[in-house]
Amino acid sequence: MSERATYEPGVPCWVDTLSPDPDAAMRFYGGIFGWEFAGPGRTPGDPPGRYFVAHLRGKEVAGVGSPAAHGSPPVWNTYIAVARLEESVKRAREAGAEVLAGPQDAAPAGRLAVLGDPAGATFCLFEPGTRHGAQLVTEPSAWSMSVLHTSDTERARAFYARAFGWTHEGLEMGGAEAALCRLPGFVGGEPEQPVPRDVVAVMMPSDENAASGAESWWSVGFWIEDADAAATRTPALGGRVITAPFDTAGFRIAVLADPVGAEFSVSTLRR
Repeated sequence: MSERATYEPGVPCWVDTLSPDPDAAMRFYGGIFGWEFAGPGRTPGDPPGRYFVAHLRGKEVAGVGSPAAHGSPPVWNTYIAVARLEESVKRAREAGAEVLAGPQDAAPAGRLAVLGDPAGATFCLFEPGTRHGAQLVTEPSAWSMSVLHTSDTERARAFYARAFGWTHEGLEMGGAEAALCRLPGFVGGEPEQPVPRDVVAVMMPSDENAASGAESWWSVGFWIEDADAAATRTPALGGRVITAPFDTAGFRIAVLADPVGAEFSVSTLRR
C-alpha cells in the first residue's frame, strides 16, 4: 500500500470522471472497486452540479461528479499538482498549451484550471487547499498511473519538459515507442512495482481514439486484485469490456468502460 499526504509540484495527484449519470457511475465503481462515496459537494466549475469523493479504507482515492459542460464525452481526468496556479498556467501557455477553463476556485478542495496540450490532450492543474490529492495510490482498487496517448510525441516531450520539468526515457511497449516520464527528485509508488518509482506518467504514440474521436488524450489505470473478475462483473454493473484481460510484462490488464462510456484500465500485479 502507498499512502500520500502531499504531492510535489509537477506530479499527477488526482483523477476524476464527470458523468451525466453520477449515481450510475457510483454504483458501477462501487461494484468494481468497493469504493464508498461521500458527497454531494460542488462540481469544479459547475456550481449547480454534484461532486462525490470515492473512499477506500477511509482514504480519498478519486472523484465522480456531474459535468461542467453537457455534451462533452465522458472521460477520466488527470490533475497535475502545482504550487501557484496562475504561474503554472502562464508557463504552460507559453509552452504551447490552450487554457480551456479557469483558473477557478473549487473550494474548499483547492483551485484548478483545465488545459489542452499542443496535441490536444486535455488535463487539469490543481493547486491544493484542503485536498492535496489521492491519499492512497498504487494498491488494489486505487489509481496507479496515468498514460498520455499523443499524436505528436516529440512535441509532447518538449511541452511537458518545459511546463513541468519532466524528463523522458524511451521504452518499447507492445511494438510502440513509448516513454517513461520522470520528475527529477521524485520517488513514489511501491518498491515491488514493475514501473520505476521515479516515473510520474507514461507517454505513448496514439492512433485515433475510438471513444471520443480525439487523436491525443490522457487515460487512467487502477490496480485491482483480479482483472479477470473485474471484467466478468462489468456487464452486470452496466459497463462494457473494451479489451478482455491479457498478460503483459508484470501485469494482467483489462480495459473497461463505465455505464456512460468513460474508459479506464485495471491491472493485476503479477508477482
